[in-house]
Amino acid sequence: MTWCLCQVDASILLMNIRIIAFATASDILGKEPVEIVIPDASRLNDLQRELVTRYPELDKLWPRLAVAVDGELVRDDRELPDGCEIALLPPVSGGSGGTGGRTGLTDDVIDIAAVEHSVTDPSCGAVLLFLGNVRDHHAGRQVARLAYSAYRLMAAKTLARIAAELEAESAERGVRMNVAIVHRLGEVPVGEASVVIAVSSPHRDAAYQTSREALERLKREVPIWKREHYADGETVWREEESLAAS
Repeated sequence: MTWCLCQVDASILLMNIRIIAFATASDILGKEPVEIVIPDASRLNDLQRELVTRYPELDKLWPRLAVAVDGELVRDDRELPDGCEIALLPPVSGGSGGTGGRTGLTDDVIDIAAVEHSVTDPSCGAVLLFLGNVRDHHAGRQVARLAYSAYRLMAAKTLARIAAELEAESAERGVRMNVAIVHRLGEVPVGEASVVIAVSSPHRDAAYQTSREALERLKREVPIWKREHYADGETVWREEESLAAS
């Protein structure tokens, strides 16, 4: 769908913007990208005002949104480039380079053995494996399954960056570290893993610390959303933690 946010005037230069929305924002704008035409040199605040005018339900949601321009979080009122992609990112679920291809997203069951093998290193005596499995209840309600969605472009880049930064920080301390993070998307049944984190290091203390930090950063920084499907048929987005810039 394409629509124009301005009066047609031959003297006004126009540019094209692509908007994609996730989780509760997609409930308002729809799951398909929205192509819009706006005046050249428009800023993020201009776009916000026009979107809220067209989609009034966005008004209450907007203060909770993070916004990414071409896959990078922005926190200021910046001028938008022609042809850019704007992503509207609600808070993520929260609760629940240098990496050699050990990070990523998958639509299939996670190959846990392969994730563990990817960090195996003769110099590392400690290999720590964390599995985030889907449990059968939340807040006293029976959970049938979870469904995960992501802003894939940004999520894949962020997972790789987190792993690379954790490895680099350890190297600065003189500690060898290998980090792998794989997250599953789509529907995940109870009892199966939605995320697997593997860490190897010469000693266990560093591996425990890095694994915990990798999980906490994933929950804060990676645009992945969780929708709980309850046994009674109700579905609820779990949006708890606003995305944080690195």
